[in-house]
Amino acid sequence: MRVTPLLTAALCIGALLGPVAAAQPATAATDRIAHTATATTAAPIDRWSAPGPEEVTEEIGATHTVFRPADLGPPGTRHPVVTWGNGTGGIPAVYRGLLIHLASHGYLVTAANTPMANSGQEMLAGARTLVRAAADPGSPYYQRVDTSAIAATGHSQGGAGAMVAAADPLITTTVAVQPGPLAVPQRIRGPILYLAGEQDTTVRPELIVEPFYENTPQVEAAYAEFAGVGHFEPLPDGGRFRGLLTAWLDYQLRGDTAAAAQFVGADCGACTDRAIVDYRHHD
Repeated sequence: MRVTPLLTAALCIGALLGPVAAAQPATAATDRIAHTATATTAAPIDRWSAPGPEEVTEEIGATHTVFRPADLGPPGTRHPVVTWGNGTGGIPAVYRGLLIHLASHGYLVTAANTPMANSGQEMLAGARTLVRAAADPGSPYYQRVDTSAIAATGHSQGGAGAMVAAADPLITTTVAVQPGPLAVPQRIRGPILYLAGEQDTTVRPELIVEPFYENTPQVEAAYAEFAGVGHFEPLPDGGRFRGLLTAWLDYQLRGDTAAAAQFVGADCGACTDRAIVDYRHHD
């Protein structure tokens, strides 16, 4: 996949870049399908861990970096939004492969440049910028943003920041990847996926991530703990989390029934995936 950088502010990222997963051309996302929890037979997770079909453009700004399909389609082709928070000390370049991957699947990804994302406010600001642009006839995003389909996502401190942002009505769903402890799960307003690593000694699943899941009874929630995974698994391309994370977004933001089958039903994909040592889900 070709990534076209549009540099709107200087940002030195070369030293932090690891290998980036390549993506290949795909169709742009259109208006999302009505949400449904009806599961079909689970498709292989490779469908979501593989690169999407879109070519991707990267726009580096002073406060946010946007990864998006190079071709946004005509007005009325509305793309769901993913707002991203980095781990402590990180910048979007550290997760560049994952953010490119999500954009290649048709998402507008706005990543806060801050290395301290726990407040969630910078993530919300990025999403609000795209919402405003969707109503601006002079913007390339005019009528191309699905303002009703916005996910908060992040890793470590940024995972906690995503949970904090999820208290805002702007956020439709959340993915908290190995989230830090400074968040209140009871304030989350929409469905959430918690991702944990069995060998994570920084954010230990049994001490932090499992209790978060158990204390989120008010919304649909899922918990997936991956075998042999440490705290830096998401760098730079999402690692083994990438497929399930992308499937959750398609499930929640696009109403994709094949994606739903990764999470719901007795024979769900995550239920039977040998790479996952602990999977739980409740409505």
